[in-house]
Amino acid sequence: MPFTDNTIEDINSTMENSWTAFLQFRNISVHKRAAFMKAIAANLESSGDALIQTAMRESNLPEARLKNERNRTIFQLTSYAEACANGDWMDIKIDYADANKNPPKPDIRKINTGLGPVVVFGASNFPFAYSTAGGDTASAFAAGCPVVVKAHPAHPETSTMVAELIQKAALSNEMPANVFQHVYGSSNEIGKTLVMHNRTKAVGFTGSFGGGKQLYDWAQQRKEPIPVFAEMGSINPVVLFPQKLQNDAAELAVQLAGSVTLGVGQFCTNPGLIIGVEGNDLSLFIQQLTKHIQETIPGKMLHAGISSSYQSKRAIALAQSSVVLAGESNVSPKENEGIPTVATTTGRDFMQNPILHQEVFGPYTLVVQCATMDELKNLVSQLDGQLTLSMMATAEELLLHKSFLQDATLICGRINFNMVPTGVEVCSSMQHGGPFPASTDSRFGSVGADAIKRFVRPICYQNFPKELLPEGLNNYEL
Repeated sequence: MPFTDNTIEDINSTMENSWTAFLQFRNISVHKRAAFMKAIAANLESSGDALIQTAMRESNLPEARLKNERNRTIFQLTSYAEACANGDWMDIKIDYADANKNPPKPDIRKINTGLGPVVVFGASNFPFAYSTAGGDTASAFAAGCPVVVKAHPAHPETSTMVAELIQKAALSNEMPANVFQHVYGSSNEIGKTLVMHNRTKAVGFTGSFGGGKQLYDWAQQRKEPIPVFAEMGSINPVVLFPQKLQNDAAELAVQLAGSVTLGVGQFCTNPGLIIGVEGNDLSLFIQQLTKHIQETIPGKMLHAGISSSYQSKRAIALAQSSVVLAGESNVSPKENEGIPTVATTTGRDFMQNPILHQEVFGPYTLVVQCATMDELKNLVSQLDGQLTLSMMATAEELLLHKSFLQDATLICGRINFNMVPTGVEVCSSMQHGGPFPASTDSRFGSVGADAIKRFVRPICYQNFPKELLPEGLNNYEL
């Protein structure tokens, strides 16, 4: 099915329509918004195999993975709907009037309200959970913001099918016209127009650093700068402490090999960097990790562009004079397949070569062998912002290095103890976002109900009669 880029005129009309929808949607009760979101979830649940088969064809992802991801998306919609209705995201604050104070204190109330139309850029590696009906769209709806989704060029048919399910739910729940709109665009000009349009009030994005940074830059060049919540690249370092390595080298090798190659390495939390102190235990770990990597069969990547990028960045990393190829899959990759790879370097060489700090998106990891624990700590302190950082250690080791643990929290959004970084639980305590360049705003994450707070702003009502206060503020006695 051919999909043609929308024109600039189309985009202008779309954004004006979205603003008109916002003026109505922001006044829709949170319970009606929640019902709308649950209807989208129900439509997804009953969408059948046709949607899965289409996504398989467009993304090269296996059936089981896509069914699980659809279930995750359904859970996101329903859990965010419940969070929408309970109103915690409104962060209501009330200071009652006090006529006895001199001068008299007025009634002052504060509540979060939606920003306005949100533009969502679909992700290539999650055609359901981070795309058309994914977490960005769900959290924007919960906040009272209409959504415009730009379909990812890698899976436009899947995106269209999901968009139709959203529009069906909007119609059956009597939502304002154009509360959700769907556009196409493979050119940068379409993305730029969406971000720069004066009716756009926020942007959600999951993808590469280059793509996210460009959207952010455009947003800051506007007459009215707007927030861009971009989750971008991360190498998700894994730190191997000596005693843990000595005790569990074989088990760690199995866990990390599985994490590195999961989904052909196409997860934003893929462990692209493993750090330890050189010695017999680390050497044994590298040997065992290499063995598992060599036994892993290459898999087809999401699309030709990602495959080409992986091959190029992998080649650049391996071409560095300080990098040694420890091993790669024993099976030669076919067209558009990513070959599992593990390489090594020294701590000193890693710190001196910025190229090695860059993400290689795919089934690749680099093991850094530091001369001492002090060098390891210094190396970690120099890393850019990350989505995750994992510490493989005994409890006693972490107690001995509490200051290192505290320092590590400065560079990541989620820190793991004896767990691989892949696998992001959808819950209120999850933080999926980290200091730049992992994301553009480390105060917020894209997973869990707190994601709603990305698309709101506070507004204060002073001295208003109850009947004029918005929902949420008017059910408290004046």
